[in-house]
Amino acid sequence: MGFLIAGLAVAMALIFIVLIISSLIIICPPNRVAVISGRSRVLSDGRSVGYRILRGGRTLRIPLIETVAWMDLNTIPLEVSVTNAYSAGAIPLNVQGIANVKVSSREGLLENAAERFLGVSTATIGQIAKETLEANLRGVLATMSPEEVNEDRLKFSHQLIDEADDDIKTLGLELDVMKIQNVTDDNLYLESVGRRLTAEVVKEARVAEANRMAESEEAEAAGRERAQIAGVQADKNIVEERNMLRVRTAELDAIALAKEEEAAVAGDIARATAEQELEQTRIELERRRLEADVVTPARANLEAKQLQAQAEAAKIIEDGKAQVEVFRRLTDQYQDAGDDGQRIFVLNMLPDLVDKIVSTVSGVSIDRVAVIDNGSGNGGSGGIPALMSQLPAAVVSMSEQIEAATGVDILSSMRDSDTGSSALAPPPPPPAE
Repeated sequence: MGFLIAGLAVAMALIFIVLIISSLIIICPPNRVAVISGRSRVLSDGRSVGYRILRGGRTLRIPLIETVAWMDLNTIPLEVSVTNAYSAGAIPLNVQGIANVKVSSREGLLENAAERFLGVSTATIGQIAKETLEANLRGVLATMSPEEVNEDRLKFSHQLIDEADDDIKTLGLELDVMKIQNVTDDNLYLESVGRRLTAEVVKEARVAEANRMAESEEAEAAGRERAQIAGVQADKNIVEERNMLRVRTAELDAIALAKEEEAAVAGDIARATAEQELEQTRIELERRRLEADVVTPARANLEAKQLQAQAEAAKIIEDGKAQVEVFRRLTDQYQDAGDDGQRIFVLNMLPDLVDKIVSTVSGVSIDRVAVIDNGSGNGGSGGIPALMSQLPAAVVSMSEQIEAATGVDILSSMRDSDTGSSALAPPPPPPAE
């Protein structure tokens, strides 16, 4: 049972470690990019940004410092259409087309896309690209006649791609495909052109067939043609005036929108600048708090310990100097005493020698001393008298042993002391330092 529990614990620990490691490893598939935010880096154009981008492969992220966001590189299909877009000659046209765009994976363009569309849905990205392409479509239509748009759609598509390429790249996108499906107009201009061409062909055929028709019929046909041309010219003038009005309105709307966007960008810049200044203030406050709470107390404690150590060292040095001076004065006094100085030095050490000799029998414990008389009578030497008679001999024997060890005759020194000899007098103690 214990082995089973231990095995389960090890398995759970391994699973937990694998989960932690897998949360730190970022694996990026080819149809996505990972935007890892949290650490600053310098781009190839010299800009410093707070993120790095992973295009395919794998990398490690630093927990609690870096966060990961994803962007898809899949193609976004769009239906592009404009109505009443004026072509060259002020003819309004309706154009329907299809386009395929995607987030660019090229260096430089991908950073633009990350800064603009990180966290934005694919539908929103497609809507922005669609509006941009429709604006470029109107610009290209204004440079081509309705006949060119309708007859050479490949040329029209190429011009549109060239016109939209810079704007799309600025957004960080790529335009893969742009095709025109249908071109119409509400004023039936293209139909009228077709009818006119058809009428000219029919007219030429009729002229060829009725070469001998009456001049009246030719004049009547010419009059009807002039009338139709005059009507078309009048309609054209009306349309041009309306065109000019609509173009001016569109220009004013564009100017107002640009001003609004400039105001919004200025507000964002001001807000970001204020946040940066606030963050710098917080960093300075934190530095000062650490200086007051940690660095200053530590520095004061270090200085106090250094002063204490200097004081203790000074005391030890002065005590040593005092002891050296005492020994020096004692040595000078012993040297001044000459031969007697040696004996004085030994006599001063005599108490220590006696203590050492006594310490050799310090472990002997005498409870009592019993003196037994040998019964020799009153004239004998036993008992207490005999014990007392042995003491002088013991003292003499001990003095002889000390003399043999040190070379100093203690008994002689004591006799000289009794006669008042000053040679054995100990030197006066040194003056207190």
